[in-house]
Amino acid sequence: DVQLVESGGGLVQAGGSLRLSCTASELPAFDDYGVGWFRKVPGKEGEGVSCLSWNGISTYYLNSVKGRFTISRDNAKNTLYLQMDNLKPEDTGMYYCAADFRMNPFHLCRQWGDYYWGQGTQVNVSS
Repeated sequence: DVQLVESGGGLVQAGGSLRLSCTASELPAFDDYGVGWFRKVPGKEGEGVSCLSWNGISTYYLNSVKGRFTISRDNAKNTLYLQMDNLKPEDTGMYYCAADFRMNPFHLCRQWGDYYWGQGTQVNVSS
């Protein structure tokens, strides 16, 4: 079975940084998949934070994280990253990685779709 496993979440003060990782296993040809990061806060709708095309060329960022978050991938390691800098309390949430075959990052991030999903990693930003 395909598995996506996130890591790197934690508790950080506002202004701090975290780097999330998501490693895929049993996913044939990871470099054929658009990938992304989503977050969910209890009581609110989930949202796509940042997504990256299968070839690493095209990106999508939620407006509120532009200039602070950077998405990247290492296809040799079947791993997706999200570098989060200058974190704010409103960035708090459960962060999930997702993958879908050749999905455009804009479309990937704009819906909570029928993708391969990880189990999530919690990010808490204190003020």
